[in-house]
Amino acid sequence: MNSSEWFLLGGMTLVTFGIRYPVLAMSGRLRFPPHLLQALNYVPPAVLTAIVVPAIFVESGDLWFGWQNPRLVGAIAALAIGLWRQNLLLTIVVGMTAFLLWQLLLS
Repeated sequence: MNSSEWFLLGGMTLVTFGIRYPVLAMSGRLRFPPHLLQALNYVPPAVLTAIVVPAIFVESGDLWFGWQNPRLVGAIAALAIGLWRQNLLLTIVVGMTAFLLWQLLLS
């Protein structure tokens, strides 16, 4: 890496640390209203959905719905087993297995 990349990496580190540290340092002293705490419970599912949905449905900039989409088949299998068994490891294994087998069948 050259020096400009090191400066860029250092700058990003300082900005990230500078934004997050004050909130963490004061976390024991701050009391949040119950409505805010309740609203913060929705942040992880919203972020996960924003990451997963494009990964499933977008291929080379185009939306891809249909039975030929192995990521969609794997996601449906993972959703079904996750709702049924509520076991994270089993959900991951079944989803990845369905994805890989479907991809293998289609190629």
